[in-house]
Amino acid sequence: MSDAVINGLAGAGGGIIAQLITYPLQTVNTRQQTERDPKKGKKSQGTLEQMCQVVKEEGWERLYGGLMPSLVGTATSQGVYYYFYQIFRNNAEAAALKQKKIGIGDGSVGILASLLVAALSGCVNVLLTNPIWLVVTRMQTQRKELNRTPPDQGLLVVTEQTNLSAVEPLPYGTSHVIQEIYNEAGIWGFWKGVLPTLIMVSNPSIQFMLYETMLKKLKRKRAWSKKGSNGATASEIFLLGALAKLGATIVTYPLLVVKARLQARQDETGDKRRHYKGTWDAIIKMMHYEGFYGFYKGMGTKIVQSVLAAAVLFMMKEELVKGIHFLLAKDAANT
Repeated sequence: MSDAVINGLAGAGGGIIAQLITYPLQTVNTRQQTERDPKKGKKSQGTLEQMCQVVKEEGWERLYGGLMPSLVGTATSQGVYYYFYQIFRNNAEAAALKQKKIGIGDGSVGILASLLVAALSGCVNVLLTNPIWLVVTRMQTQRKELNRTPPDQGLLVVTEQTNLSAVEPLPYGTSHVIQEIYNEAGIWGFWKGVLPTLIMVSNPSIQFMLYETMLKKLKRKRAWSKKGSNGATASEIFLLGALAKLGATIVTYPLLVVKARLQARQDETGDKRRHYKGTWDAIIKMMHYEGFYGFYKGMGTKIVQSVLAAAVLFMMKEELVKGIHFLLAKDAANT
């Protein structure tokens, strides 16, 4: 089994575990990002307060709205990313060794090369998995209200703007969302928000650049202080993953908000500030109606969710890679 396949499988497994742990935070964060009212003078709710409100008004299941397509997306996304990352990384390392042979460099992959490898992997990942995340965003931003008029109609789903004029009956499942997106814009509708998402490949690029730089320094320090031991413990991997994700999230968060706004269901009631024609239209309207603050809505929640998810992902991926190598070595010894 190649290193690319092993890293792809380990990345998918680690991503699923991280997603299960942090999904309620992700749901709340997506709602915060897609809230389009300026709410001047009104105290905003904290993350825990908003989670409790969702549970009280809509039930526990709404914190896990879109969980199944999200798990599919996570497994696919992490698998695709790590698979291509390892392939591009191997090519970069081979190129660095060739450069060393002719007297250029020390044979290691530099920061710029690492950034390019992560960016290329991210672009491939975005183009292949954007439709899945579009469906997840739609399902996370649907809000459930009790119908207080005809009692026999039960529960209703309200669009993320919570306009009672835009109500449709349950269920609002995966197949319904897929059909809705297709009816809105055809097959190309599944790539809404792909431009800011492509730009956002700088997030994992920055994340992996910071992570690998810190990990390399840690291993060098460990090798210098303890001969024969240059590895990192699971807790150290957890901490490095958290620090790397924190730095990347702070830099790229506004793009994440724009992407969520484009992928959420658009308001068709005629309110211009709630309907975006594209990336630049969204940016201009957000600046005009909400100001600079609009680009950082829910950032506190996102930092907690993404840092925790990334730390768990890195830790579990490394452990899964070790486990797979151990099982393969054990099978080889038995045969």
